[in-house]
Amino acid sequence: MPPPSLPYRFDRTALAAQLHERFGELTPGAQTGEIVAIAGRVLLLRSFGKLAFATIRDNSGRIQVMAELGEMGEEGFRSFEALDLGDWIGGSGEVVTTKKGELTVRLESFQLLAKSIRPLPDKWHGISDVEGRSRQRYLDLIVNEESQRVARARTEVLAELRRQFQGRGYLEVETPVLLTQATGAVARPFVTHHHALDLEMQLRIATELYLKRLIVGGMERVFEIGRIFRNEGLDATHNPEFTMLESYEALADYHDIMRLVEEVFSGCAVAVCGSTRLTYKGNELDLTPPFRRERFMDLVEKAVGEPIGFDRPIEDLRGIAGRNGIEAMPSWGHGRIAAELYEVLVEDSLWEPTFVLDHPKEISPLAREHRQDPNLTERFELVIAGSEYANAFSELNDPVDQRARFEQQARARESGDEEAHPIDEDFIRALEYGMPPTGGLGIGVDRLVMLLTDTHHIRDVILFPTMRPQ
Repeated sequence: MPPPSLPYRFDRTALAAQLHERFGELTPGAQTGEIVAIAGRVLLLRSFGKLAFATIRDNSGRIQVMAELGEMGEEGFRSFEALDLGDWIGGSGEVVTTKKGELTVRLESFQLLAKSIRPLPDKWHGISDVEGRSRQRYLDLIVNEESQRVARARTEVLAELRRQFQGRGYLEVETPVLLTQATGAVARPFVTHHHALDLEMQLRIATELYLKRLIVGGMERVFEIGRIFRNEGLDATHNPEFTMLESYEALADYHDIMRLVEEVFSGCAVAVCGSTRLTYKGNELDLTPPFRRERFMDLVEKAVGEPIGFDRPIEDLRGIAGRNGIEAMPSWGHGRIAAELYEVLVEDSLWEPTFVLDHPKEISPLAREHRQDPNLTERFELVIAGSEYANAFSELNDPVDQRARFEQQARARESGDEEAHPIDEDFIRALEYGMPPTGGLGIGVDRLVMLLTDTHHIRDVILFPTMRPQ
């Protein structure tokens, strides 16, 4: 509990950014006669006998405040001098500029609002390692304005995504996080226990199958921005808990969704960066539509330097995989081997925004069969700078085909593939009531924020990422 001398609230009348906007053009030594009340955290202190300065930061930026012995009296001035870096203060005074032209609030009075009893990190070095910043995000936000910028950009991305989809008539919905069976993606779930029902449950790995149930129910355009949980590794682009946008549109196919993705990504770039041209990892990127389009199997064949078609003996593909450092499991068919080759040889090399089209059916259990090749599906992934940012299908809406795909996945699971998709009987039952042709989409929100802020570790765009206990 704070000591009684600290106030419970403070009436602030101006933010730092507002003062800079209104009075940024004042000449040196100007006096405005305008009295404002400001509040913020002390980041810099300087004392010169009868004159002392502090730089404080509020939610909008920084502003200098000035204390004068003659104006504030002995007690008030000495209290100001005794402040520590990190203290929160509130004060009122006239907006002026110093002789050097720096915009300043000349204090008539001030209050200590909160005391920092721990020292802030050195301002020149701050918290330099990613792990330290992630563990003490509150401290990172205090000393690192770049972290503040990224957090604000994330808010802008989420707002723009909602604007884009709501403007097209999509309804934002919410689907369950806690499930008896995690479905909708090829991933390992987190498992928990519901004590009241004495039931093993899982955290969702996707929102897909519940959103498709809504399409069956007649909600023709839906989307959800939600937290997803996958019991997998952590690295620069993966966190076990992350944010995904999924959308579904009745009467659309994956060509329609490609156009949607181009418009959404370019719109987010303009909202955050002011342009569809940006810099990422020191290289130029252009998110101006249209994006490049390449077929999945063509890219893999080009990378291995020989045909890998479905008419080629599977042993030949196992040999190609082995020569590229991949040990193919006995249950893998042509599509799964091609997918492993793609991950090893192709994905990292794709820099400009590229739609990788027509993935093998074996690795796409929820996508509709390609209308020209029964071995493939109408699926695309958007790859930018070597990472996947979106995944989309012409959705499989045939319950007989869907059951056959699920059963094939079940056989793969029995052969040791823990990430194979389970059979979801209720979803098949929903399809049996009829789902219209539908285009579906998933966007990795965290990676999109990374891209638009030129941030290179996913932990820097998630305020409180998953961490190993210290």
